[in-house]
Amino acid sequence: MTTIKKRILAIDYGTKRIGLAKSDPLCLFAQPVGTFSESELYKQIQLILDQDGIEKILVGYPTSGDGSANRMTSVVNAFIERLHQHFPTLPIERIAEFGSSKKAMQILIASGVSRKERHIKGRLDKAAAAILLQTYLEQR
Repeated sequence: MTTIKKRILAIDYGTKRIGLAKSDPLCLFAQPVGTFSESELYKQIQLILDQDGIEKILVGYPTSGDGSANRMTSVVNAFIERLHQHFPTLPIERIAEFGSSKKAMQILIASGVSRKERHIKGRLDKAAAAILLQTYLEQR
């Protein structure tokens, strides 16, 4: 009997754009999915849930460098509540996102992405979500 593995999703929440990444079926690698508005995000999550199954959703949790709450912490908490209302049966975990956008930018630069392309709206957001997820997968 084969067990179908479900994917893990990671979300990099922003007030303008939300980056989404998903794992491969074996939960070894992260791949960026895209950047969405909040309403589009719920549709995309439902699509992945219907097609592939989802084990859990990780949400990048913003804190200051010292681990204390910052101005975005309450905004992300409210988003997590809305996400839970849309998907009440899916486990949702907070994962520290400190430095993920900076690391994503460094990776885009190292991979030769031009300055113009790095600043295309959403490119950094989905890369940051993939960084969050890959870090989580490597630490499992």
